[in-house]
Amino acid sequence: MMPIAATKILKAKILIVDDQEPNVILLEQLLLESGYTRVTTTMDPEAVCALNNENHYDLILLDLQMPKMDGFEVMAALKAEDTSDYLPVLVLTAQPGHKLQALQSGAKDFISKPFDLVEVKTRIHNMLEVRLLYKQLENNNNTLEETVQKRTAELSRTNLQLTEEIDERKKAEASLQGAYTQIKQLKDKFQAENVYLQQEVARQFNFDEIIGNSKLLSQVFLKVEQVAPMDATVLLLGETGTGKGVVARAIHSRSSRKKRPLITVDCTTLPATLIESELFGRERGAFTGSDSKQIGRFELADGGTLFLDEIGEMPLEMQAKLLRVIQDGEFERLGSSRTIKVDVRIIAATNRNLIDEVRNGKFREDLFYRLNVFPIILPPLRQRKEDISLLVNHFVAKFNKKIGKQIETVSKEALSVLQEHHWPGNVRELEGALERAVILSEGSSLQILDRFDTFKKLSPSEDSSVKALVELEHDHIVKVLQQTGWRIEGLKGAALILGLNPSTLRARMRKYGIVRQ
Repeated sequence: MMPIAATKILKAKILIVDDQEPNVILLEQLLLESGYTRVTTTMDPEAVCALNNENHYDLILLDLQMPKMDGFEVMAALKAEDTSDYLPVLVLTAQPGHKLQALQSGAKDFISKPFDLVEVKTRIHNMLEVRLLYKQLENNNNTLEETVQKRTAELSRTNLQLTEEIDERKKAEASLQGAYTQIKQLKDKFQAENVYLQQEVARQFNFDEIIGNSKLLSQVFLKVEQVAPMDATVLLLGETGTGKGVVARAIHSRSSRKKRPLITVDCTTLPATLIESELFGRERGAFTGSDSKQIGRFELADGGTLFLDEIGEMPLEMQAKLLRVIQDGEFERLGSSRTIKVDVRIIAATNRNLIDEVRNGKFREDLFYRLNVFPIILPPLRQRKEDISLLVNHFVAKFNKKIGKQIETVSKEALSVLQEHHWPGNVRELEGALERAVILSEGSSLQILDRFDTFKKLSPSEDSSVKALVELEHDHIVKVLQQTGWRIEGLKGAALILGLNPSTLRARMRKYGIVRQ
């Protein structure tokens, strides 16, 4: 399928619906200055359906909060009058909680208020491109059906003539067979997954570099949206290959620190003898072989974000020093007595069960509580198999470009093989398998030759980490209450020690069934 020309996108019909005149004027001026030539506006939400029936808009920019009839009611009315499954609505909202609700109601995307004009132009262009691709696909389908009907009629007439003469009948049968083959090829081509189109459509399911639209991944997206603007410490939990590093980058890119660096520390690759100097830096001559001054990762991340990957691998003696930096925001370089202060947001990740590590004495309990401010559990790929098709399209397009192949279709059989595999290595394993498949595939269709029997293992308990976190929080609350003589409020109360409001502490006591002993 040919990509949509820019000139065609600029001729798309657009309707702006907002009860605030300044917003209508701003969006209309932005679109006209960007070259769009068919822009209509209205401040009356009750007029939207009539306008759409008359003009059949390619895109409707719809405000959610309006008098008389809000955006959700407008979308319901549009869906009631349009039998197609595509609602070309991009909602405008200042309420984060409305975004997911709007997408569930049929909207294809959203724009946050106040407007970021670059984001507005980009989202409108991308959505129009996808919309016009849908229309092009629909036209191709209609043309195909007309061709099939026409060809079938021709074959029927030919079949009548075959009864009159044996020789002509044989020739007509050969023609008939060829025609059916052609029809089957056309239908197969239409039904096969078009990689380019799927890639364009899948953009609406992309969250920075995270790809998927499953319920579990949507919950991760929501948590990222909630915590990213805050300066809270985040703990990413999940198996190897689930994308913890990608989520860390998404949090940083959506935070107020996005213009400052994101510094990554892989705790598995740093030798125990060097990890302190890598984190905090060193002065020249701090130890044998240190012939130059080194700036540590904390200093490099000042004003930005420090991502501590696989924190569970950090040596126990280093955990106390890390705790001090997280608590006080200060440290000393090796070989120096001068205290350095930094402002760093911490994102930590691990594939270990830190609760078990704490119980086994391999991880400090106080450090765990400092890191576990906002935990996000990343689901393994086997729990979100509905995302595999989107990931396949993404990686096939990526390796087409990298390797120089032109894999255009993924058969149902190949996709079924990928969806049935357990994927112990998660997205990382899938990416490697698809790179091999693209290299080995002949022609334009993806061929899966792997048998995926290298690491067969039983699925671990999917919610063990969550259960362990709940158990540990219950035990910690009981321990603090016992230490304070079950006093909740005041300077010596448990709520102050736990860093909670008294009402929040009482709610958690009710939730966990904690009563005075």
